[in-house]
Amino acid sequence: MENIALIESFSEFKDDKLIDRVTLMAILEDVFRNALKKKYGSDDNFDIIINPDKGDMEIWRNRVVVADGEVEDENSEISLSEARKIEPDFEVGEDVSEEVKLIQLGRRAILALRQNLISKIHEHDNTNLYKQFKDLIGEIYTAEVHHVRPKAVILVDDEGNEIVLPKEKQIPSDFFRKGDNVRGIIENVELKGNKPQIIMSRTSEKFLEKLFEQEIPEVFDGLIMIKKVVRIPGEKAKVAVDSYDDRIDPVGACVGMKGSRIHGIVRELGNENIDVINYTTNAQLFITRALSPAKVSSVKIDEEKKAAEVFLKLEEVSKAIGRGGHNIKLAGQLTGYELDVIREGNLAEEEDDVELTEFSDEIDGWVIEEFAKIGLDTARSILKQDVADLVRRTDLEEETILDVMRILKEEFED
Repeated sequence: MENIALIESFSEFKDDKLIDRVTLMAILEDVFRNALKKKYGSDDNFDIIINPDKGDMEIWRNRVVVADGEVEDENSEISLSEARKIEPDFEVGEDVSEEVKLIQLGRRAILALRQNLISKIHEHDNTNLYKQFKDLIGEIYTAEVHHVRPKAVILVDDEGNEIVLPKEKQIPSDFFRKGDNVRGIIENVELKGNKPQIIMSRTSEKFLEKLFEQEIPEVFDGLIMIKKVVRIPGEKAKVAVDSYDDRIDPVGACVGMKGSRIHGIVRELGNENIDVINYTTNAQLFITRALSPAKVSSVKIDEEKKAAEVFLKLEEVSKAIGRGGHNIKLAGQLTGYELDVIREGNLAEEEDDVELTEFSDEIDGWVIEEFAKIGLDTARSILKQDVADLVRRTDLEEETILDVMRILKEEFED
């Protein structure tokens, strides 16, 4: 009964942990063999028969009968008199198989057996979990918010696996409550001791790429290829796409009618502004497209320095640079060139223009900085802009912008 009761308690793990029969038997045998080694010094001459489904187990010790007084190795040999206690007709040289009851190992050994089994099964679970999520690196995964901490959100999937979404892997506008479903990519799996730690990311370029695969059938089917993705999470992204089929417009297919296809992706990323661009191997054309929505006059490339001078009309400069310099930064990352903006304009006007910093006694420094962020650093470059457009592209109030324009106009009227 000792054997049966112990195996029944062990077999509970099979149901709790969903371990297959073969694996459970291998773990059980390994645990018992370790116990036998501690008790007898070796497990070489023991047979272990386990049937976890029925809840029974047998351990048989195999020894050779030797004459009384000639036993050299008690683990592999048994004296004739001892053998005949088992079966009275044994003779020297015969093999004896004797069943070993678990109780013979001692109560302490049985407790150690159970502890060892628990440890081995946890080790098995962790190894399987590590392998499972290693294969999912770079794939989109959904899990539920279990706990919100200052430096990370702890998620739990349908199988109870814990996934960590660190603060730096969250989009700045992300806000989560317990029970929310969260999508991201499995970015990494790390072993912390023997336990795997699964890291999710929502800021990775790969996440945006995989969202395109999920939401746009032509990308999923391979008709449209994503050549490169760059992004400033939650702010702006640029995606270069191409197609083997000339009949397919890759940009149109990705964006959809009135942005219908890309809208879900934008919403998922906290209203991140996404520019979809036709990829080309023509560097000048690619740079021109990457600086959209600005209209580029011309591009001069220095291949050796991997740099390019981009010539733009004065009214296009701020569009090329973008809010906070995001547009030109991402265009450079997308194309692989360091971009330098060269203004084109009326020579007389340029010579007559005044740097905005010259007005620092009348205009606050932080206001000048706000204009500089969108590429407006001279008086005329601001006066050419539409007030409503400036309100949209900066953090300035309309009243402040009108006041600045009044100051600048007075300069040229004087």
